[in-house]
Amino acid sequence: MISKKLKCSYHYFTKREITLWCVSVTFILISFFLFDKENFLTLAASLIGATSLLFNAKGNPFGQFLMIIFSILYGIISFRASYYGEMITYLGMTAPMAVFALVSWIKNPYNGNKAEVKVNRLKKKEICFMMVLAVIVTVVFYYILAAFHTENLILGTISVTTSFLAVYLTFRRSAVFALAYAANDLVLIVLWVLAALFNTSNLSVVICFIMFLLNDIYGFINWSNMQKRQERTT
Repeated sequence: MISKKLKCSYHYFTKREITLWCVSVTFILISFFLFDKENFLTLAASLIGATSLLFNAKGNPFGQFLMIIFSILYGIISFRASYYGEMITYLGMTAPMAVFALVSWIKNPYNGNKAEVKVNRLKKKEICFMMVLAVIVTVVFYYILAAFHTENLILGTISVTTSFLAVYLTFRRSAVFALAYAANDLVLIVLWVLAALFNTSNLSVVICFIMFLLNDIYGFINWSNMQKRQERTT
């Protein structure tokens, strides 16, 4: 029975997806043992994050469950690095929104398939509403982060904006959510490169987000294909 389930799980993912996950995990492990070797919380968060992106790319709600765990761990890591903006963003916004996204994905399966969410197209009015919310969130968080004397304030604020767009689009089951996360990955890569200038152990986090970037790009491609397939059959 167990072997049958494992076999089904194996065939659930394509060879490309398994390869991408293996490459991501390999680079995360190598970078950890090269640059860090101590912060196993960072390693755990990176591995959980990479796995969550694999499931998210398939539109599987389990990916959102893993994202909740990743957000909590990453918030702790950001606090230790004095990146209070990242801590507030992930603990105060990304994690709660991942909970809402999890519920939304579970309630909206495609043709009863609980392992694949129904992809949604946002209307122009909702896109405008989302952008207005993004501006409000950006302005509010700018002053909050400034009050905390956050390092790299501008980049931290941009990270909040891209994170908000990513979590909102995820909650609304839009294929574009992966592009928003990819934009956020680029910002985080820059942020952690700056942190690595003072502490080389942070290079492992940089490698982590580079792997996340590749996974999010694949996620967008796969969701776009899912959307086309679902719309053809409805």
